[in-house]
Amino acid sequence: MKAYVFPGQGAQFPGMGKDLYDNHVIAKELFEKANQILGFEITKIMFEGTDEELRQTKVTQPAIFLHSVILAKCLGDSFQPDMVAGHSLGEFSALVANGTLAFEDGLKLVYARAMAMQSACEAEPSTMAAILGLEDQVVEEVLSGIEEVVVPANYNSPGQLVISGSIKGIDMACEKLKEAGAKRALPLKVGGAFHSPLMEPARKELAAAINSTHFHEPGCPIYQNVNAQAVSDPATIKDNLIAQLTSPVKWTQIVQNMIADGASGFTEVGPGNVLQGLVKKVDREMPTESASV
Repeated sequence: MKAYVFPGQGAQFPGMGKDLYDNHVIAKELFEKANQILGFEITKIMFEGTDEELRQTKVTQPAIFLHSVILAKCLGDSFQPDMVAGHSLGEFSALVANGTLAFEDGLKLVYARAMAMQSACEAEPSTMAAILGLEDQVVEEVLSGIEEVVVPANYNSPGQLVISGSIKGIDMACEKLKEAGAKRALPLKVGGAFHSPLMEPARKELAAAINSTHFHEPGCPIYQNVNAQAVSDPATIKDNLIAQLTSPVKWTQIVQNMIADGASGFTEVGPGNVLQGLVKKVDREMPTESASV
């Protein structure tokens, strides 16, 4: 069974998608449609913008979404997933790719998500950090003893867990986790505490947009971030997608469950190859590749 996975924020790079635009008619059509939907030329920023410009939340999220979804469209009949998953933002890309969301609806939701998260970040300064070399349970135990908002945010792979919370909470957690034996505790250059309770204002805002959007029956199951389980029911997919903003991304568990359910290889659809590396950390022998057209 073939698993397709879609990257999230952080996979962007200057020039992303330009080769698709130049060489595929369907890509050009969809990129131009995206410019109209968003009301600004995101293609100009993607193709010609600086790294700093691409890091703007209102640009980053739709840019990665567009690259992933349009690449999947360009694969044509060779894109035949048995299962899909997306890391954080990538879950929206996966839902368009498996037919749950229309392209236009997916892009509108991603942009609404980006703007809601930006507002939440501005309302309360917060951040994230990557913790390397500790078991998940140890990280969870240390965080539970800190009287600040600081929680597990991304279970990326065994020995790599990203935490999220207030600036004070992250500082305290990094010190305590180093004392507990973490090899590294690296503050991340992000705009806020994604996948934490501090995203509650964004969750409420995005919930209204998701609930007013039609979700179709998917062509194949999606393994969702909040529970790492295969889901095919549109109503359940909606609920999980709403909960995603304030819940951790259970990527380690997603990969483990996809393999247990018969995944014979993973294809990463979108910019970069971060997810392939995370899959290899779960199962070194599992075949991985980048989608190409």
